[in-house]
Amino acid sequence: MYGPSVRDPLLDDLDPLQRVAVTSSARPLAIIAPAGSGKTRVLTRRIAYGVREEQLVARHVLAVTFTRKAAAELVARIDHPGGARITAGTFHAIALAQLRRHASERNREPPRLLEGKARVLAPLLGGRGAAPSVAVADVASEIEWAKARLIAPDGYEAAAESAGRRPPRGIGAVAQVYARYEDEKRRRHLIDFDDVLSRCADAMVRDEAFAAGQRWRFRHIFVDEFQDATPLQLRLLRAWLGDTNELTVVGDPAQAIYGFTGADASPLLQFARAFPGGSTVALGSNYRSIPGVVALAEIALGGAAGVRRHPEAIRPDGEAPTITAFETDHDEARAVAEHAWKAHASGVPWRRMAVLFRTNAQSPRFEAAFARRGVPFRVGDDQRFSARPAVRALLDDLRSEERKAPGRPFAHLLADLAAGTDAMPAAAAGEQTPRAGPAAQPPAWIGDDITEDTTDDTTDGARSRLEQLLELGREYLAAVAGTGSVAEFTTWLDTAAGGAASGGDGVELVTFHRAKGLEWSVVFVTGLEAGLVPMSFATSQEARNEERRLLHVALSRAEDELHCSWSRTRSMGGRRARREPSPWLALLEDAANRAPNGILQGRRAPREHLAELRATLGAATPAGPPPSRVGRLRR
Repeated sequence: MYGPSVRDPLLDDLDPLQRVAVTSSARPLAIIAPAGSGKTRVLTRRIAYGVREEQLVARHVLAVTFTRKAAAELVARIDHPGGARITAGTFHAIALAQLRRHASERNREPPRLLEGKARVLAPLLGGRGAAPSVAVADVASEIEWAKARLIAPDGYEAAAESAGRRPPRGIGAVAQVYARYEDEKRRRHLIDFDDVLSRCADAMVRDEAFAAGQRWRFRHIFVDEFQDATPLQLRLLRAWLGDTNELTVVGDPAQAIYGFTGADASPLLQFARAFPGGSTVALGSNYRSIPGVVALAEIALGGAAGVRRHPEAIRPDGEAPTITAFETDHDEARAVAEHAWKAHASGVPWRRMAVLFRTNAQSPRFEAAFARRGVPFRVGDDQRFSARPAVRALLDDLRSEERKAPGRPFAHLLADLAAGTDAMPAAAAGEQTPRAGPAAQPPAWIGDDITEDTTDDTTDGARSRLEQLLELGREYLAAVAGTGSVAEFTTWLDTAAGGAASGGDGVELVTFHRAKGLEWSVVFVTGLEAGLVPMSFATSQEARNEERRLLHVALSRAEDELHCSWSRTRSMGGRRARREPSPWLALLEDAANRAPNGILQGRRAPREHLAELRATLGAATPAGPPPSRVGRLRR
């Protein structure tokens, strides 16, 4: 139908490797898609091509994603010949629908779903206020990790010890609560979101008629972001497949950043071993970013993703990335706000800019600086400072004390809150403990979506949340010049540090984890300091590799401009603490020296690139006190 002179709308705008990925008859097939390589385009074109060539039947296609948003986007980007539509959704959404169908077909009550572990865990842990809320989140994250790795309560202690996990409440205590949690769910006939996956897989294994019906309905399976799949999800995927090989997965080992939640990228890395007879196609071009951004992101990654093809930047040279050292985190936030203001004045829409940071604890500094400069910004409702669980608990404590003593000055309530934390146990106060990976950022399942960063709800984030609240409370008192009240303070928080442009046009303020899958014209990657990048508890090689992949993800979000920064001092524990630059800033030069003919090769000689790298990195850690602008890193 499509001869040499006839345009093929599905293939003509693809590069050679993309075309191979779309048209390959290999089954199973893994497509390795680096950042900016056109992953979604290739995935949707492969489905559309298969339907057009009558290799697939649209109504029998199942596309599995990790968020509802990704599922909706995937469906929207596929043409549906004859009105036939594919099915797309998350593992949890699809499995839950199947469980309900299974129950309905057998005239049974559908499973009662527990929408959040806190409802059952809170009574088991006891207490009220910020510290117990944090403890619930800590234990919930450990249970989620264990279930994702197919670990039952009686196997948790050994597995956690082997993995080097260090939950603040202790491995033994978590194991006991885990067992009690499972018992309580059974007693109340409840299942959680982790159980949805395991129950569905069990139903497929035990009920041959049900399995046959589901496998007839979904004959061709596509999985996006396969590097983020857990052993539990892989078990369900195998149950869906049965004996068929009709599987295509898309992913990138360089963006495997959820190992701490139980994800395992090894089936993607060793695809032919995980799925015998499987083939792999690796895409090789980056269409998103200018060459300097691609080069910097690759150097930051190092060998943390194993042996892989370095993507080639297709776009022409542009504004070179910068690395800037600031004296304080206040200076950093003010400078970023000012730069964003000027970028907007030069024509960049607010929504095409983003500020990225390692933890939510860094967000309020930028929120306040942006509000003062008049720069609109966006944060998710669950990221808004006053809406974060740990902050809500602290505000509830303030309200409770205010009710006990009506008319008492807000300054006194704030002082009592500060004094009360001095006696908090280390675990409740949020002192960091060594961990195998960034377990202070467990995901929380909400519906069938994953919230990638809940640092504020764990012990590692508790003290930071309280410090930020106290600091903002002092700013509030200075602003009102009076006694104030908790209600007024809460309103002030939402204005001065809480998401001025939530839902509207504004600069995005997001963590590295939440930035995955997104892209902006201008990106500020901030707080590149030892202890944050990498996190201080990332002590094992595996954990540090995941931190490097996370940095790679953050840097590769930029299309046109990338600005990196760190500060020599940062507010910590109510005092200014000296900081050191991330060790990976200095490693950039070493990586460039090891690859003179690799990713830094471009229109100019590698030696010239190395000279600029040395100048940039040498200036990035000046000893003098004033903040300094560093030279540019050019490709």
